[in-house]
Amino acid sequence: MPKRSDTTRTRLSRESIVASAIDLADAEGLEAVTIRRLAQQHGVTPMAMYWHFNDKDSLLDGLAEHLIAGVELPEPGDGAAWDVQLRLILERFLEAIRPHPAIAALAMRQILAAESGLQMAERVLGLLRQAGFSAVKAAEVGTFLMCAVITLVASDPSPFPRADDEPGQAVRDKRARLEALSPERYPNVIASAPALVTCREQDGYFGLNLDLLVQGVRGISRD
Repeated sequence: MPKRSDTTRTRLSRESIVASAIDLADAEGLEAVTIRRLAQQHGVTPMAMYWHFNDKDSLLDGLAEHLIAGVELPEPGDGAAWDVQLRLILERFLEAIRPHPAIAALAMRQILAAESGLQMAERVLGLLRQAGFSAVKAAEVGTFLMCAVITLVASDPSPFPRADDEPGQAVRDKRARLEALSPERYPNVIASAPALVTCREQDGYFGLNLDLLVQGVRGISRD
């Protein structure tokens, strides 16, 4: 029995559970991630999962910690302006969570708990203090920036047709509905209809929104 238990624990490492949970969330959504489902995937009983996670909540903390650990912060003090450095940190944060929109919102759970999250928070707050914000305002602005990046990923509006749907049919139907609106009441919606319903260029979309965030902070700091 001890030998079997050791083998199970080796196969069922914390890292392997987190990796399986992330793959499952990416494929089916966060609601599909359960202790029982992961136990089935690893060929063990649900009780075996508790060697590494006390409950579902601690598992979600593990997923969040994995996301935050994936943020590759740039080297500090390179002489660049505070807003340039801030944008780069937000970009690195975006790159870490963007592949996992279903669990992106979990990242906030560990920003002030995991060591890697604390390092990111310290850098962001330091740059905002450098921009002239008080400690209180820096905390407010920094929290908003983190939440905004997460929201960009978690609520990306780009349409992705279902595998069983005729390619592009849903997009064509939505565009037709918009273009059939009254031109007197909705001239701008009609003019923008093609761009509103088609898959936008992803890098450009996220880059534009990062610029909006940082330029907004820059404008507030001047005021």
